[in-house]
Amino acid sequence: MTDLDGKTATAGGPAARWAPGDHILWRYRENAGEHVHICRPVTVVRDTAELLAVWMAPGTECVKPVLADGTPLHREPLATRYTKPRAVRRDHWFGTGVLKLARPGDPWSVWLFWEPGWRFKNWYVNLEEPRTRWAGGVDSEDHFLDISVRPDGSWRWHDEDEFAEALRVGLMDSEKAAAVRAAGRAALDVIEAWGAPFSDGWQHWRPDPSWVVPPLPDDWDRTPARVSS
Repeated sequence: MTDLDGKTATAGGPAARWAPGDHILWRYRENAGEHVHICRPVTVVRDTAELLAVWMAPGTECVKPVLADGTPLHREPLATRYTKPRAVRRDHWFGTGVLKLARPGDPWSVWLFWEPGWRFKNWYVNLEEPRTRWAGGVDSEDHFLDISVRPDGSWRWHDEDEFAEALRVGLMDSEKAAAVRAAGRAALDVIEAWGAPFSDGWQHWRPDPSWVVPPLPDDWDRTPARVSS
């Protein structure tokens, strides 16, 4: 198992792969700047040229954005949610763990959620900037709009109001918003064709019981050199 700099990842220079059990960081930059405001330590499940799969264990210590006075974002009215000053806060992931799947170049990642007792709940398509790899993990930018997919294959959009508000207050321009919508339609094409990863049986996957919860490092917000996409 590696540390959070991925120092024992498979040899190969900038395109080095992480091994199952390695600890990395899954991070998101703020939408109006370059600072990281979401950071989640995760354990690598699989890392190939076709797919990066990671596990975020229950209780993982993470970093999340809050308002400057500490108010959780979801408690702030939408009209001021993206305009009030913000800070970040350490917290712990609530609920069951999350399996995250990402194919290089895709402007989304697919998350799997379970109810207690490993009863599969749903897939969640998180529309986001294609991830940038660096030695200690991957960085992206969340694009607000999401799609949930039930076990029976039915789906629905999520957070369309937040997406519209982000456009209104200038966190994205109309060109970028159109690109995000196009990415969502492309994701729906995959869902309706029941392509990978939905057809790959990941809902039956289980974490290695020997894995420990990765720690959140003090330098979680460091700015490393980008090494690959």
